[in-house]
Amino acid sequence: MHWFDSIILGIVEGLTEFLPVSSTGHMILTNKLLGYEEAPEQLKTFEIVIQFAAILAIALVYRNKILQVFGLGKKEAVRGLNVDSFPKRKLNLIHVALGILPPLGVAYIFRDHIKQFGFHDAPVLWALVVGGIYMWVSEYLYDSGKIKRTAETMDDISYKQALLIGVLQCISAVWPGFSRSGSTIAAGMLGGVSYRASADFSFFIAIPIMTVATGYEILSNIDNFKSGNIDVGFLLTGFIVSFLVAWVVVIAFLKALQKFKLKYFAWYRFAIAALFYLLILR
Repeated sequence: MHWFDSIILGIVEGLTEFLPVSSTGHMILTNKLLGYEEAPEQLKTFEIVIQFAAILAIALVYRNKILQVFGLGKKEAVRGLNVDSFPKRKLNLIHVALGILPPLGVAYIFRDHIKQFGFHDAPVLWALVVGGIYMWVSEYLYDSGKIKRTAETMDDISYKQALLIGVLQCISAVWPGFSRSGSTIAAGMLGGVSYRASADFSFFIAIPIMTVATGYEILSNIDNFKSGNIDVGFLLTGFIVSFLVAWVVVIAFLKALQKFKLKYFAWYRFAIAALFYLLILR
């Protein structure tokens, strides 16, 4: 594995992990284009490392909100994990739990089936297409005024809306390529959450979800880390690149959110699916 591959893969991970375009689909396609027909053990270890870098980047962006949820923000009394200490309608640990427990539970139950059947070319291609249609339809219903908007900011999200986002996120948990961020943003909009608040909540709950998922993968591949068969410089390069790119992408996306409609990402997903088919499946 060449060090240049670590830069390419780090950029791809950073660009796609938090955008509604499916990082899984892009990583599979990129690996194929780089000539890795079957991912070597070193590559699996590397992907865990660059995903962890992306988690740190999003945690940096939402560091103040993390402190607030745990009662450590400047405007909140330090009262540990007692959610009763939070003002009414403020985002708290219950909202986070409702948003992350359904997909984590489903992913754990079906983990073996997902690895056996989900990470193949055809399922990922269809996930890109179906996920794009789902996002497009959700945005159309949202923009048409048929859905009553009740949450303009992340702090306005209700328990019911958080649960809806968590439940619909289960689709991406069992279908690689569907896009976790795409499923959550679209679910929020279907539930009456504004585009910005849906994106904020999607990125925020990505922190615990990806932390758990990455931790599980580290434990499952602990022998790869112990073996020392992968170059530290290769890992470090990918880590730094993934962290910086993910940080820039999330900030840029949030600042220009109103210009980036979900339908544009849907079109992009269709194009990637077509490219996926032409280069790999034909």
